[in-house]
Amino acid sequence: MKVIPAVDIIEGKTVRLEKGRYDRKLSYDWDPVYAAREWESMGAELLHVIDLDGAREGHPINFSVLQEVTRAVNVPVQVGGGFRKETDIKKALDHGAWRVIVGSKAMEEIDFARNILGLFKERVILSVDSEEGSIRIHGWKKSLDLDIFEVFKRFISFGAREIIYTDIAKDGTLSGPDMKFLKRIISETDVNLIYAGGVKTIEHIRQLKELENMGLAGVIVGRALYDGTLDLKEAVDACKTDNPVS
Repeated sequence: MKVIPAVDIIEGKTVRLEKGRYDRKLSYDWDPVYAAREWESMGAELLHVIDLDGAREGHPINFSVLQEVTRAVNVPVQVGGGFRKETDIKKALDHGAWRVIVGSKAMEEIDFARNILGLFKERVILSVDSEEGSIRIHGWKKSLDLDIFEVFKRFISFGAREIIYTDIAKDGTLSGPDMKFLKRIISETDVNLIYAGGVKTIEHIRQLKELENMGLAGVIVGRALYDGTLDLKEAVDACKTDNPVS
C-alpha cells in the first residue's frame, strides 16, 4: 500500500478544503513545487496533484502549475481537477503527468468513461467521490442518483484496474477513515482501490494497511502532512511493499 501525498491547488497556492467546501479553505505557506519536492524527498513514490479551481470551473485552470510540479520531481504524478475533455487529458500526459484523474464526466457520460479507458488505458484513473454513499460531482457541488457499487462495477467492466474513492464526509477533517464502509467497498468490488479521507495519524495508516491484501493499493493523505500530525517518512516505512506502481 502506498502513502500518496496530496498537493491541492487554488490560485497557484497549496491549500486544503474541509469536506470539499471552498468556504472552509486552509491555506499553507507552501509553494506547490516545494511541497512536491519535499514529499518526494521524504519517500513518496507517487504524488496526487489537484487543480481545485479546475474542479470547480469544469476545465483545468492551474495547468501551468501542474506542469511545473511534474517537471520538478522524479516520481510519478497523477493530476486531476476539471479534466472532462480528451484534449485536456492528452495535454496533461504530453506535458509530464503520469496519469490523469477523471471523475465528473465519467459519472455523467457512460460512453466518455468507456472511451477514455479504451484510449488512454492505465494513463487514466477514474475517481468516485461520495458522501454517505451519495455520488458527488462538479467539485462536489452536485449529487447524482447513482448507486456507488453499480458505478464501481460499471468502471471495472470498462477495464479500470484502479479506482480512487474519496469519502467526502471525512475529507480534510482528520477524523479517521470510515473503516466499515471502506471494507464493504473493497469486499464488493474486484479492483485495486486508492482511498482518501480523514487520515490523521500513523495509527490510521496501520489500520488501512491491514486492508492491503483485500485490494487497498494506496491512501491519499493531505492535511495530516501539512499540519504535522503524520510523518510521511514514518508512514511510508510502515507501508513499504515490493509491489510496483500499477
